[in-house]
Amino acid sequence: MLDFAAIDFETANEKRTSICSIGIVIVRNGKVVDKIYHLVKPTPNYYTYFCQKVHGMSDSDTCNASIFPEVWAQIMTLINGLPLVAHNATFDSNCLKMAFDHYAMEYPNYEFYCTCKASRKVFGKELPNHQLQTVSAYCGFNLTNHHHALADAEACAQIAIRIL
Repeated sequence: MLDFAAIDFETANEKRTSICSIGIVIVRNGKVVDKIYHLVKPTPNYYTYFCQKVHGMSDSDTCNASIFPEVWAQIMTLINGLPLVAHNATFDSNCLKMAFDHYAMEYPNYEFYCTCKASRKVFGKELPNHQLQTVSAYCGFNLTNHHHALADAEACAQIAIRIL
């Protein structure tokens, strides 16, 4: 796969609709051509302690951010026609579908590929686990800001370039 968009969502709480940041890396002809990062006002708009510990974000980061439909309107034309790639794609695809559903937006049936599943097939027991930071390091990408949506999308893109 030479053309795709690697995507990562961070959420504010246990609800998949609570997207608080989106990172996207667009790859064309096997090369990164664009990087996109947006903060999003989560729905519902509260942060749990656990999520804050994971990504370090709080209400002060997103209180002035746009809501999901406004942010997605800026993103959708950039990724139009591209398959989406995520590490643990079930989480990210569910976030996207549930956000679309919550805002009564028509879901364009994005095609998702999972670099975690691909890693298990390609690397198998060569790796101690198939977490994003482990796989990206094995693929030569140093993930220094894990759980920042853009950093995670960049790591996912590098994995996908190597194994998809």
